[in-house]
Amino acid sequence: MTIPFYKIDIGGDEREKIDEVFDGEAPTIIQDLEAAFEAYCGAKYALATSHGTSALHLAMLAIDLKRGDKVVCSINAYPSVPEVVRHFDAEPVFIDIDPDLFTIDLGKLERYLHEHKSKKLKAVIVSHIAGQSIDLDRLYAIAKLYDVKIIEDAADALGATYKGKKIGSTGGDITCFDFSPHLRRNVCNGGMMVSDDEDIIERAKSLRHHALEVDSDSLGYIYDVTDIGSQYTISPLDAAVILVQLEKHDDHIARQKAIAAMFHQKLSAVPHITLPVVKYDHSFSLYIIKIDKNRDSFARELKERGIETGLHYIPLHLLNYYKTKYALRINDFPIALRNYSQILSIPNYADLSDREVQTICDAIIDVAATRV
Repeated sequence: MTIPFYKIDIGGDEREKIDEVFDGEAPTIIQDLEAAFEAYCGAKYALATSHGTSALHLAMLAIDLKRGDKVVCSINAYPSVPEVVRHFDAEPVFIDIDPDLFTIDLGKLERYLHEHKSKKLKAVIVSHIAGQSIDLDRLYAIAKLYDVKIIEDAADALGATYKGKKIGSTGGDITCFDFSPHLRRNVCNGGMMVSDDEDIIERAKSLRHHALEVDSDSLGYIYDVTDIGSQYTISPLDAAVILVQLEKHDDHIARQKAIAAMFHQKLSAVPHITLPVVKYDHSFSLYIIKIDKNRDSFARELKERGIETGLHYIPLHLLNYYKTKYALRINDFPIALRNYSQILSIPNYADLSDREVQTICDAIIDVAATRV
């Protein structure tokens, strides 16, 4: 038996909603998704996009990022984060990570902002890893003190909470979601950009479809272009599937938490394994363990036993483009480097049965017993 790293559960409700789109019975499906998402996460405004990367790119447009501007981000993020910054010929600034939360170290972030005050410093992108945020109260206080915008990359944090409030409604300037994130591919693509700032959302809305303005008094085909935008709009078919799945998502999170509790119970005493550290609300969209040594051989042995695994993420300074572009050295970010050598994401999703969870645990225990 093979247990995949992730498996999407598609049922009759999704197919029924897709049929409505095909039959022309859901002409406002994208607007319906946006309204549902606003209600779900508690943000004032939501804009659906073609995928999570387009949401991040649209966020850069919305804050009017320009050549030479700087955006601070974690060294442990998916390449989409610095990528959208570089597309503006702006500069990503990398900060080492918290060893337990796997995302940006707030102490090091604050130290950098204190030592590098500049009008060119436009924003901080914070990636919520595995469904657990950082100390957002402290983050927002830092942002206010140094007058930078906070953009939250919530690709791994859909439905996650901080002090009981859903990510997207906790106080950041912009939050970006991905309905088909890295290694957890959906059958559809889609992203969402949310904000409580009306000016930001109106600018993003105007740029989402090539900054086209259609003359409402004309025949419908007279338009003007008011800025440089792009095509970020989501497909109605994707919106239909995501809308249905959004209604089920809190139930999925509850199952992920239940599975995580089983992992904690069964794996807490296993040698050579360190389990996730929970400091804040945790949705366990990912369950990331640490292997004390020889992580890749551990993963290889799990694969031989039918257990697929993932990695979140390869530090950006180890990737050829960023390593070369910014002359980054392997030891420039020691916490992220040590973290990278140990982390391993194991399957955790709502469709896993208790029997499959036990199979995963048995395989990990079996492999760990062979370590020296």
